[in-house]
Amino acid sequence: MAAPYAPGNVIVSAHRSMHGKRTPAFPYPVPVLPEGADQFPGKEANKAVLVAEQPVSTFSTDVDTASYAFVRRMLTENRLPPPDAVRVEEMVNYFPYRYSAPRDPARPFAIGTEVMPSPWTAGNQLLHIAVRGYDVKAAERPSANVVLLVDVSGSMAYPDRLPLLQQAFRLFAQQLRDEDRVAIVTYADGTTVALEPTAGKERGKIVDAIAALKGGGGTAGGAGLQRAYELAERHFDPKAVNRVILATDGDFNLGITDPRQLERFIVDKRKSGIYLSILGVGAGNLNDALMQRLAQSGNGNAAYIDSLLEARKALGEELGSTMFPIANDVKVQVEFNPAQVAAYRLIGYETRMLQKQDFKDDKVDAGDIGAGHTVTAIYEITPAAAAAGLVDPPRYGGNARGKPAAANGDELCFVKVRYKLPGQAASRQIDHPVAAASARRQFEAAPDDQRFAVAVAAFAQRLRGEQQVADMSFADIAALANGARGQDPEGYRAEFVKLVRMAESLDKVGPQAGREPGLLRR
Repeated sequence: MAAPYAPGNVIVSAHRSMHGKRTPAFPYPVPVLPEGADQFPGKEANKAVLVAEQPVSTFSTDVDTASYAFVRRMLTENRLPPPDAVRVEEMVNYFPYRYSAPRDPARPFAIGTEVMPSPWTAGNQLLHIAVRGYDVKAAERPSANVVLLVDVSGSMAYPDRLPLLQQAFRLFAQQLRDEDRVAIVTYADGTTVALEPTAGKERGKIVDAIAALKGGGGTAGGAGLQRAYELAERHFDPKAVNRVILATDGDFNLGITDPRQLERFIVDKRKSGIYLSILGVGAGNLNDALMQRLAQSGNGNAAYIDSLLEARKALGEELGSTMFPIANDVKVQVEFNPAQVAAYRLIGYETRMLQKQDFKDDKVDAGDIGAGHTVTAIYEITPAAAAAGLVDPPRYGGNARGKPAAANGDELCFVKVRYKLPGQAASRQIDHPVAAASARRQFEAAPDDQRFAVAVAAFAQRLRGEQQVADMSFADIAALANGARGQDPEGYRAEFVKLVRMAESLDKVGPQAGREPGLLRR
């Protein structure tokens, strides 16, 4: 929500000294914001499930990266992130991976699996599932028809909000092709069309409109969404990718404010073929929960911009994969063989879980994947040989380990990916059996990408305070990641190791604000 913006209610810094005093950081006034008012979707971590009772696990794919960037911001500011801000799948999927790529756009996904020993629970295994989308060549990509919806309320005056977004959008403008089109809608107390749809070749005009944006007023986000979608529908191009990109720091406090009403509005607009992406900025009143809800409802994705480097990654390097979808409503279903697996636990994806019957129901919405995007999912599994240590056998008959069909008894599990090609209503499916004999005997024998993803998953679970990794120290996680860094041209993996070390230090000495020292060891 926007804070009052008046001459008598301003501060000159968003930073505190060690003694709690404000110190000047930038020369112009910004509104006072409440501290610790960020909102995140509160979801308990997935628990282990007995295969004999529920052999099938189903979830929607997720290519969001907002959680990782927000966690990085907290750690670099010497604060441990709130547990609810840490979403394992977004932490893992933040990084680029060199998974095997599909060659045929008609079959747009390649599925790969690795089974390896768990580094945090002796006797358990990890099933790593890698999905990579077809990478459409730049020359073959359709044009982009984009409406930038920018929050210019009073709270956006901070340098890490509207000024940072203006830098980010200038980078975005440099990526535009001549045939692309961009419009800009702003909202504060009301809404304004700051730029009518403009061809990408008129970059100067687009950049000037971005530079002219100024903050002040309330936060009529609902009205802004309505205005942006109206503009997108009026100038809809059936041959282009039509998308609204919402950039904001917080809540909607004017007009439509009910999250359920906003969600229904986005779901209805999704039918028009217009995608929604959300860029979050700032901290203190970030409504991440609402952003996640709207992005998931609008066939879109959510990212968090904490720096110009992150803006470059989200709106520059990854523009192709984010902007150009190759498949909609992408779902994953894994059926475990009870003769091989006693129990499983999906690590993360708590906000993306689906019912078994949702997998083949084409009316059920799911995630969308762009050109060249990768999706990673990790299951922790308990082998069937350890079933006796989980539950007592049934007293009145039955077999806790199940009776698989003889023809498939050597399979550990069966992975299925279901998706729709853009513009199509019927789903297609790709199947991938996983042989029990494919399991690695040593964790170190798995490829670098898979081991690094496991290290990130371990770190995210540790930050969330999950007991499964309680015996794995930050030093162990850093060593795991260091040993799997492989090729790291942009330094993302090296940065990750530094963040693990920072979390280790904060957990020992205590952050300036947030959790108490040693909380992650409880």
